[in-house]
Amino acid sequence: MNAAARAQIDRKSPLSLHRWLSPVLFDYWAGQVNRLWTLRQPLARLVRREPAGEGACTLVLRTNRHWRGMQPGQHVTLGVEIDGRLLQRSYSPTVLGRNLLSITVKAVDGGRVSRYLVSQAPQGSVFHIGEAFGDFSVPTAAPLLLLAAGSGITPMRSLLRALASRPLGAPVDLYYWERSHAGFSFREELLAMAAADPQLQVRLLATRDAQAPAARIDNVVFDSLGDVPLAQRHVLACGPDGFVAAARNRLLHHVAGFQAEAFTPPPVPAGDQGEVQLTLARSGRTLSVPRGRPLLDSLEA
Repeated sequence: MNAAARAQIDRKSPLSLHRWLSPVLFDYWAGQVNRLWTLRQPLARLVRREPAGEGACTLVLRTNRHWRGMQPGQHVTLGVEIDGRLLQRSYSPTVLGRNLLSITVKAVDGGRVSRYLVSQAPQGSVFHIGEAFGDFSVPTAAPLLLLAAGSGITPMRSLLRALASRPLGAPVDLYYWERSHAGFSFREELLAMAAADPQLQVRLLATRDAQAPAARIDNVVFDSLGDVPLAQRHVLACGPDGFVAAARNRLLHHVAGFQAEAFTPPPVPAGDQGEVQLTLARSGRTLSVPRGRPLLDSLEA
């Protein structure tokens, strides 16, 4: 009998908590003892906060037993309660051990959740955590070109940690862009991984360096990829929408494979003016949403 069948029988048993106690009621009373104790809801507690470059920090989280884990490079949705409202944002964690993971957050101007997580969330805070999603994965034994900008380094770090658990079977080159040298997250860790394996090359590119600003993705010359040329590389790119679009335009038809994920919406076309009226079915609430504005922003306003 498999685990799913046993769980189904357990829920029908006269002694099962699922039969006699609602999840909401159980979670309330169990939470008085330990805030991670729930009947079904995956939760994570903030264990500590670590600096991770200018304006960013890494949050180390401990999950309860209901969170099912993830593959390197995937994302999760984190539910954060601020002023009595549950706000949700997606992040790409790094698994540190059993029931232990980290997310790196960069404070965004006007970002309600990011600024709270970076500087205000107290140790011991409990967050909702969703199941992992996303198909950002590494082809087996393929020569890789990893392109990251800003917070796009977080899934790359997770992938590199998984790859570095054994000697690399093919060359891997990481190009990582930030505005300034102070903004690089995981700098020492990335350089240490590169020093430990000659197959891994890490290039840190500061585009607003006062002395020698680095070329942006649409102008950088990929002429130092060693014995495996660009045409044989599988590319993974992650960063703001403009960065990902530039990487796609530059490389899509010149490489062996191309995967990308963007974490900001594309710019709103100039013609998308005016408002749209929306009515929420459950609450009956009516919203006037500017065209092109993310619906989430309007719901949280």
